[in-house]
Amino acid sequence: MYRIDPMTQEDVPEVSRVERRCFSNPWPVSAYRRELQAPDQNHYVVLREEQALGDPPDPAENGAAPHDRTNGDGAPAGRPVPRRTLLPLGFGRRGEGNGSAAARLGRPPVLGFAGMWILYDEAHVTTIGVEPSHRGRGLGELLLVAMFDEAMRRGATWLTLEVRVSNEPAQALYRKYGFHVQGTRKRYYSDNHEDAHVMWSRSLQDPAYREELAALRTALSARLEQRAMSHEV
Repeated sequence: MYRIDPMTQEDVPEVSRVERRCFSNPWPVSAYRRELQAPDQNHYVVLREEQALGDPPDPAENGAAPHDRTNGDGAPAGRPVPRRTLLPLGFGRRGEGNGSAAARLGRPPVLGFAGMWILYDEAHVTTIGVEPSHRGRGLGELLLVAMFDEAMRRGATWLTLEVRVSNEPAQALYRKYGFHVQGTRKRYYSDNHEDAHVMWSRSLQDPAYREELAALRTALSARLEQRAMSHEV
């Protein structure tokens, strides 16, 4: 079981540690801190494993406290991540003061993160990263679906991203979700000057495409549920 929460300033050090294990050209901490100051223009989330029954409760839930890189408070106090996304997910509601060190004691570690910029009718995925030891479990796909959900919630028409030309697994995932290569940015990545493919989704306003995304969401939910059940046995 997993949960997705809006990324906060207090999450940044942990996100940065995970990112350094994911990418050879990680963002500086200051970049995330700057991004989180403009939640109307972007959206950043973190993914954690949901606490099992019997674990210490998350104070925020009790009201005690209010991909390769595509080279990207995450939400106003009290704003939840949309609940119309995947199951089996839990969704955190950040209340005032929830970012304090005391309120965050006992929270599961960050396993992944994602973010995007939103400008007019375009949502641009800036980063998706998953802890290397947890890859192959559908968590990158889960974060991508979270970006789709938020893009649609905000009324965007397109989802775009960049991906290394050598990263075929990521490209396969993006193609699965309706992305197509629309161009190439030469020497885009600063670590090795590798080119990047620019990929665009189909129109998020297309009812047929929305139905396809819903079917993919349902299939991923079933996959995660099956995995969770197999680990409980």
